[in-house]
Amino acid sequence: MPKRFYKLTDDVYLSGRWELGHPLDPEGRKLDDPWRFRTGQRAVLNERIRIPVKMDGTPLDYSHAAFSIPVVQARVASLFTGIAPDDVQLVPVDVDSQPARHFILNATRLMKCIDDAASEEVRYWTPEDGMPEKVGTYSAVAGMRVDPAKTEGAHVFRPWGWTVALIVSEEIKVALERAGITGVKFTDVTGPDVTGC
Repeated sequence: MPKRFYKLTDDVYLSGRWELGHPLDPEGRKLDDPWRFRTGQRAVLNERIRIPVKMDGTPLDYSHAAFSIPVVQARVASLFTGIAPDDVQLVPVDVDSQPARHFILNATRLMKCIDDAASEEVRYWTPEDGMPEKVGTYSAVAGMRVDPAKTEGAHVFRPWGWTVALIVSEEIKVALERAGITGVKFTDVTGPDVTGC
């Protein structure tokens, strides 16, 4: 049976949940380059990062800080490293008022796997857009589908050209659900339709 993949996001509709803010350096300044955790490669760090709690509420096992940066508790980190040790980098962070250990979950694999034909809509930057450095890359992806044949055995990755999405395998999804991890939301992005429906 073909492998299935899911976009993993923060369940922002959970009632009474906390909200995390912009990552900070040790002096309390906003990080200059928070995007480094969404490139599909290892991040180089020279400092300890602090994640402020922007809005008090129930702490979650899996949350997004600003810029959709995944922040996980230690037990979530263990599940990811147990299944996909080569696909993730765990960056220790201090979360305000939380004694539990937390990490930024950085996907370190970048896969050229978006199935343009199976996706609802894809658009590319063109010369007419006036951004020559982006020509030929995605400007929009709606209803994204990934081609499992192009994932090279990865369990956690960012899709080339659309790194705003964090993709996980069904094995990761099932492990998180079985462990009762709070804060996760999954959207099936497997394409083309492998169920025959």
